[in-house]
Order: sequence, then C-alpha cells, then structure tokens
Amino acid sequence: MNKLELKRREKLQQIQQLGIDPYGGRFPDTEPAQAVKNRYQDQQEGQRARCAGRIVLLRDIGKLIFITLRDSSGTIQLGLSNKLLADQWELVKRLELGDLVGAEGMLGKTKTGEITIWVERLTLLGKALLPPPEKFHGLADVDLRYRRRYVDLWANPEVMQRFLTRSAMLSSIRSFLEERGFIEVETPMMQTTVGGAAARPFITHHNTLDIDLYLRIAPELFLKRLLVGGMEKIFEINRSFRNEGLSTRHNPEFTMMELYQAYADYHDMMDLTESLVDFLIQKHCSSRQLPFGQMEIDWSRPWQRRRYADLLKEYAGCDIEDPNAIRAKARQLGIDETQMDDAVVINEVFEATVESHLVNPTFVLDYPAALCPLTRPSKADPRYAERFELYVGTMELANAYTELNDPDIQEANFRRQLKGQNAEESMARMDEDFIMALKYGMPPAGGLGIGIDRLIMLLTNAVSIRDVILFPLLKPAPAGRPAEETENEESASS
Repeated sequence: MNKLELKRREKLQQIQQLGIDPYGGRFPDTEPAQAVKNRYQDQQEGQRARCAGRIVLLRDIGKLIFITLRDSSGTIQLGLSNKLLADQWELVKRLELGDLVGAEGMLGKTKTGEITIWVERLTLLGKALLPPPEKFHGLADVDLRYRRRYVDLWANPEVMQRFLTRSAMLSSIRSFLEERGFIEVETPMMQTTVGGAAARPFITHHNTLDIDLYLRIAPELFLKRLLVGGMEKIFEINRSFRNEGLSTRHNPEFTMMELYQAYADYHDMMDLTESLVDFLIQKHCSSRQLPFGQMEIDWSRPWQRRRYADLLKEYAGCDIEDPNAIRAKARQLGIDETQMDDAVVINEVFEATVESHLVNPTFVLDYPAALCPLTRPSKADPRYAERFELYVGTMELANAYTELNDPDIQEANFRRQLKGQNAEESMARMDEDFIMALKYGMPPAGGLGIGIDRLIMLLTNAVSIRDVILFPLLKPAPAGRPAEETENEESASS
C-alpha cells in the first residue's frame, strides 16, 4: 500500500467517525450535468438541480470550495459554502479528487459566467482510495490507459465520447437493417466444429459432455443454416475469436456484424454496405472527409469498384495469369513461397503491394476462386469468385460473397481446404451437418461481414483497435509496474 492510499484511508476513517457511510447508497432523480447546463436560463429565479458524479477538480479557498463534477454527459461546477453547508462542513473539508458525490441546490452563475449548483445538501456516494492522474488531464502512459480503462473513461473525456459514439453507431446499424426487413439473431459462440473462415480457433472443454469445443471464428455456417430454415434477411452483431497475434489492427476477441439476404448477390451487398456506412457518417460524423491518423479519407459516394486482377497488375506489375512472374515478385518481396499454393502466393503479393494504396473506400472484386471455398464461382469465368473485400484506410473493413449453395461443390471445396491441415487449424474437421443443411436447399444469397471495431476506428480517428475496445487483450504487465499511480496529488487539487 503506497503513501497516497494510506493518507486517503486516514480520511476514510475520519469520515466514518463523523457517522457518515463513505460508500453512500441510493441517490435517485439525478439529471445529467450537460442537461442541467443546457436548460439553464439567465435571470430566471428558482432553478434547481440534482446531480451525481466524480470530483475531477477541487479548489479550496477557505470558506468556499469549488468542485468540478463529472458524469457520463460532461462536467458541471459545484459551489460549496460554509454558510449553506455548515452542518456538513467537516465532511466537505475531507473531500478529495476522485470521490463520488451527489449534490442538490439552486442554480446560478459565478462572476466568471460559470453555471454552478450552489449546494444545499451533499451526499458522499463513494470514497476514492487511489488518486486520479495528475490534474485529471488523463493517463499519459498509453499501456496503462488500456489496463485501467475504469480510470481512462472519466479521466479522458474524449475516450468516454468515443465509446458513447460506438454505442450510438451500433444502435444505428440495427435500426438501419431492421428498417430494411432484417431480423437480428444469435448463433452459438461455442461450436463442436469450427468453420466460416480461415483462422486458428481457441479450444475449450465441456466437462459434463467430455468434449472439446471451439470459440467461433465466424458465425457464417450457422447463419446459413437459418437461410435454409426460411429466415431470408438476418444479421448478427456479436463476438468472434481468433487465436492469433496482437496488433493495432487485430484483437483476438473482436466484434463483427454478419448478415445474409436470400435471393441477393455480392453486388447487392456492395450497395447495402455503401448505404449503411454513408448513413452512419451522415448521422454521427461532421463530414464525409474524415481524418484517420496521417491520412484523410474521402467517403463520398460512389465508392471505387476495382477488380482484384487489375489492382495486382497496377501495383505489383504482375499478370494474375502468370504464376512464375508472381512467384518471382514474391521472392523479390522476401516472401518464402516455396510451400505455398499459387493462389496463396498471389494473395501474399497482393497484400504486400496493393493494400497500402487503398486509402479511400474501394471494393476489390472477383478474387481467385481457390481462396474462396464458400463463394459461388463466376459464371463468366469460374477461376474467379463473386467476392469483394472493402478496403478503407489501407485495411480490410468488410468481406462479402455471392454465397455458394451447391452442396456437392461445397463439400469438394471443404475437402480440398482440409487437405494437409493439422487438428489445431481452422476447418480441420468437415462440418457434415452444414453439408446436410445445404442438401435440403439453401436459397441463393448475398452475405456480408463488417468488422465493427475497425469501422469505429475509421469513423472516430482511432488508429489502434485498442482505442475502440473497452477491455482489449494485452500482454502481461511488465514486472515491477507499480499497482497505483504515484503522481503528486497535492498539485492535482490546487
């Protein structure tokens, strides 16, 4: 226990000796701080307010104390005077930064024009035993901010706002889709057979059944079962899990929105994606020109639609039909292609040479069919699949197909994909039940997956995925990191 916590525990004991419960209780009928400020009217008498929140600034000038109180909506000033709070002054003088309080009183303005609640009754709702970051301007250590999101949210207003925006955008996605006849469903996160994407799964064990289960890497195969069952327009917003590395663009646990529409194809999915994202930008962003790190992204419609082969030719200088040239380019890029299938080499070269050029929204169309075992091949040229990936800000944001609904071709694709894989890799076992479902008949359909975390990153100018996930997975904390902050608390309350 450090010195700052010991000092605060002394205050805690003093408050308890006053007969006050330092952890309060119910404090009903509060109003958001921002709402109080919005409704305040100059020169109107008798205005009152009742707010609760955290003390983030405290100025003690003797018989008058000014507090900045923060709740999820913003801040408001409290004025505490010995004259109005004589019977509570012993408590008031023991308040510290980080304490949670409830306050009620008349509204007014100070000489500097600050809207203020002149407190007539104060309730201590939670005693903080650790101090906030210095001067409440936020945690400077980025890693510490992620580990202590519970401090980051109230110490950094912009962080709170980003997560409020995330919540609002998710609500807007749901309303957009529901207005177009989609219904929201839930499918299993623990699965007996993993599938729907190429990724390594997390494995767990069910003790009662004595079977291994996999945390899903994608909801795709269960959502397609619902198409077979007659649900023609469905979507799910939920977690998927991939046992892979950490980066500014990857978290092993992530949120994805996946939807399916019967009797549609990947062109319909392009139109839907463009309309959905534009709807979010109009509703939640200031402009269609938005910064993202060092880039500026122009989201104006219509978005580019480019063929995969054409982009490869433009940026890699290789013809997709010339595997020798592509392998030579891979070696030039430092890619060990010796054990790779031709289609995999093509995609490695594509990612290394093309992705960095895709800043503004670009639909990349018609992938090599060998890379797309769940996608319907093009009728014009079956070497290519009716698939697109949407790239924005040089990263993949969405993936969509014209779904394959031929059970025989699907089974053959699965068997080819499984060949040579070990038991730890994705799709290491055939999903026989899914093949059976297809044999009952799945309608032709378009399917779409959008990475929600990346979408929020792009629309809120958050260059790390950790900035849009409340509790991202992190490496273990370095040895010797102190358990508490050690900033000079006295300077924070001046």
